[in-house]
Amino acid sequence: MRKRLLIGGLLSSVLVAGLPTAADAAVSPAAKATVTAPAGAKHHWGPVRSAAGHSGHAAADVWITDFGAETFAVSGTLRDRDPHRDHCAYIRARFHYVGGGTGWAQPRSTCRPSGAFRMSSDGEITRVDVRVCVLDRGRRTTSSCHVDVIRAEDIANWPR
Repeated sequence: MRKRLLIGGLLSSVLVAGLPTAADAAVSPAAKATVTAPAGAKHHWGPVRSAAGHSGHAAADVWITDFGAETFAVSGTLRDRDPHRDHCAYIRARFHYVGGGTGWAQPRSTCRPSGAFRMSSDGEITRVDVRVCVLDRGRRTTSSCHVDVIRAEDIANWPR
């Protein structure tokens, strides 16, 4: 009997905690966007969309960590906006390291309407190239790619 009461109490507190309050209604949409940032992300770079010239596209909502961190991370949500069944959204990051050299993160893709991604460097970087494409699953090729170059000086005065 005590076990049932305890479980019932926990469930009701979880349900009540999930209900919106007057304070939630007063929060602006811009402030709510910062709440949905991936863990560890500090700066919202914004949307990166694959190139035009295709019936659909891929898009990524990109968040990044500080450039001074030992490990830099690019994370967010990847969206597949292509009506073709075998076309998916694809993202990959190329890191430019402080000591010289570059390295590619493992690519991420989704064929669902949206999916989370996270890619991280192996050390401190000076720049990251975020590449978003449409992936053709049947041919295993990418097309309509667009690259956003993100440097420390681009976000020096953020948040704005």
